[in-house]
This record gives sequence, structure tokens and C-alpha cells, in this order.
Amino acid sequence: MSDPQQAPKLTAQIGLGAAILLVIANMIGTGIFTTSGLLLAELNHSKALFIAWAIGALFALSGALCYGELGVMMPKAGGEYAYLREAFGDLIGFMGGWISLIVGFSAPIAATAIAVGVYLLGQDALAIGWRWQINQYDLITISPITLIAIATVLFFSYVHSRNVRWGLNIQSILTIVKLSFIILLITAPFVLNWPKASSLLQSAIHYEESHLNKLSFAVALIYVSFAYSGWNASCYLGSEIKNPQRNLPLSILVGTIIVSIIYLLLNLSFFAVIPIESIKGAIDVAALAAHALFGPQVAKAFGIIVAICLLSAVSAMVLVGSRVYYAMAVDGLIPIRVEDKLEDKQPPKTAIYIQALITIVMILSGSFESLLIYTGFLLSLSAMLTVIALIVLRQRIGPPSRGYRTWGYPITPILFIGANLWIVSYSVAARPIIALWGLVSLFIGLLLYYLIKITQRKNVRLSSTR
Repeated sequence: MSDPQQAPKLTAQIGLGAAILLVIANMIGTGIFTTSGLLLAELNHSKALFIAWAIGALFALSGALCYGELGVMMPKAGGEYAYLREAFGDLIGFMGGWISLIVGFSAPIAATAIAVGVYLLGQDALAIGWRWQINQYDLITISPITLIAIATVLFFSYVHSRNVRWGLNIQSILTIVKLSFIILLITAPFVLNWPKASSLLQSAIHYEESHLNKLSFAVALIYVSFAYSGWNASCYLGSEIKNPQRNLPLSILVGTIIVSIIYLLLNLSFFAVIPIESIKGAIDVAALAAHALFGPQVAKAFGIIVAICLLSAVSAMVLVGSRVYYAMAVDGLIPIRVEDKLEDKQPPKTAIYIQALITIVMILSGSFESLLIYTGFLLSLSAMLTVIALIVLRQRIGPPSRGYRTWGYPITPILFIGANLWIVSYSVAARPIIALWGLVSLFIGLLLYYLIKITQRKNVRLSSTR
């Protein structure tokens, strides 16, 4: 275990622009390019789909407003782990960190890396490969798509283990390419063929196959919350952000607002070029849009561009997620080695590769849709507890003496907590098996925490008897 006082410090070298791009890159990933089809299949109602995306934006913004103050209070590595540990102690902090490790980053990295393979090889490639099944449930899958996903994770783990500045430069380039492509995708339907776009939008707006029910809408919000996840990215790198009292909350708020607008406009563009029945249930929605806009040959190239856009999200999550592992290792709450010395601009390599190993296990064992629901369920739970931590810390130590404070407090945190409580409760009712896997994950984390504590106490006793 590591002594927090002796642990190497991460260098503050990330400016406001890079932090905003990091938030955008974390948010715009698998979700917007893949979940609209799943949402439509769940809701059978186009207006409800847009309402779900708008509510998701409101939830993300209210969470961003709360996390901004937490980042000002504690500008250090770890994100939710650091906040929950400060508010509730080691156990709850560890469980928040455990959710971040497994669900906040490893599972989304796995899902996004799988989506890279889908966009490169096509959705039909999901059926190719070897599977080990029990009761028709895939436990292990080895296919061309999973191999591409694993190679993607290993590549970016290597990139971000070499040098922070090098990794950030690659990250910024990929994010700019992503934003350029998205702007093209948003504007092209209306510039190239306005009459057709207008006609398809009219049809989409009136699409309604069934009456809405609370369970379906709750599941839809799980998909949406997954798509919006990542708005808190800069919180995990608090100690590496320059002037964190200003730049940390500003990066979260600006990034979240930009992405919320992009998501609503992108969905409009999808419905403006693709017949609604073709969107329903599809994962590769962006590829379908490119096919409709530019034809099959150009669409293949666009599939590669979408894959590049997804690479930006994989890269950002690899960079950010490793800081949770690092922060927990520094505090002695996970038994991995922390480098004795982090030279200027050097990243925590061990944490990056441990994260890669867990992600590869998830790639081999998880289906895309199950990963999305599993991730959204536990992320909602973790984010809700973190905002409760804000209220606890406000009562205990008061608001920050200078810098940003949560707008609309206490209404904003209450809105966020209530919304996530609603999502969590209904997701358990709608998808009990996947929710059960989430609870099993929490139980494993709990056992691991007590195992680590028992081992630490034994080591202390052995040291004292020598």
C-alpha cells in the first residue's frame, strides 16, 4: 500500500480549452451514435424520444452544476471517489470508486471499443465469432469485433502511459475531427436535400406506435444517461488542471451545454435522412445516415470516420479513468503499485494498464446493450450519492469561500437526486436481471473492501511484532 504523504504528485498542466475538449470527448461517444435506435425500439414514440434527450440534458446540466462546486472544494484526482470519501468515509468512498472503476470507465470503454468494431466491420459482424454460452447467455465472445475492441484499448493505454502532454495532443486532434464530422452530419441533410429532410421530419414527428409507460421511459432514460455520461470528466483530473477553482467548473458547464445542443441537433438530422422504421432498433444509426446522404461507397468511408469519433471517446476515458485507480491506490484502498516517482508530465502507468485489463475482460464477456443498461443503472446510483455528498459537505464545512458555488442550490441538487432515484427504481423493475448484476457488482466491491482492510490490519500487526 502507498503512503498518501509520500505519493508522487500529478502535474497541473491542463488548461481550460483542453479540459473542455476532454469533457466533450468523454460525453460524445457510443451513446449518441448508437442509442437513438435502441431508444426508439423501447419507446415506439418519436416525441417521447426527443423529450428523453431533453430531460437527459437537464439532468446532466443539473449534475454539472453540483459537481462544479465539489471540484472547487477538492481539486484533486479521483472524482466521485474523492468526494464520497471526504463526505462519508472510506467504505462509501471505496464503493463510489469501485463503481467508477468498473462502471464509470471500464464498461463504457468496453462498449465504445465494441462500437468501433461495429462501425468498421458493420453490424452483421456481431453474429460472427466463437461464443461460450450458458442458458443462451454469452459469457465469453471472441470475434473480429472483440479483437478490434481489445486492440483499441491496448493502443490508447500505451499512448496515455507514455506522456500526458503527448496523449492530450492526440486527444485534442481526435476531438476536433469528431466535432467537424458532427457539424457536417447536422447540416448536410438540410443543405443537400431540404424537401426530403422536411418530409421525413414531418413523418417522424407524428410517429407513435404505442402509449408510453413509465417502465419504458425509465429504460429510455438509462440509455440517455449513458449517452450524457462523461460531463464530470474534468473532476477526475482536478490536480492536473491549471487554476482549478475557475477552470474546473467552467469546463464542466461549457462542455455539457455544447454537447446537449449537439445531441438534440444530431437526432433531428438522423430523422431528416433515415425513415423512422429503419432507425428503430439499429445500433449503427450514424452509418445509416451517411448511407442515406452520400450513398453506399461514401457511407463506408463515413463508417471509418464515426469509428475515429469513437476513438476520441475511448482515448478520453482511458486518460480520465486511470486517475481513479491512481487516487485509490495512493490512499491504500486498492492493492496496486503506485510509481515511486512520477517525473514531470508522466502519467500513472500501472493504473492505466490495470484499467485496460479490466476493460478487456468486459469486452470478452459483455453484450453491447447489456453493457449500456448495466452502466447507466450504476452510474445513476453513484452520481446521486455524490450529489448527496455535496449537501453533506455544505452542512459540515459550508460552501467554498471563493470561486464557483452551485447555481440554484438547494433546488438543483434535489432535482438531480430525485431524477436519478426515479431512474434507478424503475430500471430495477424494468430490467431486474441486469440490475441484479449491478447489485452483484456492488457486493463484490464490498467484499473486496473488507478483504483489503483485513489484509491491512494483519500487515500492521505483523509489523508491530517484529
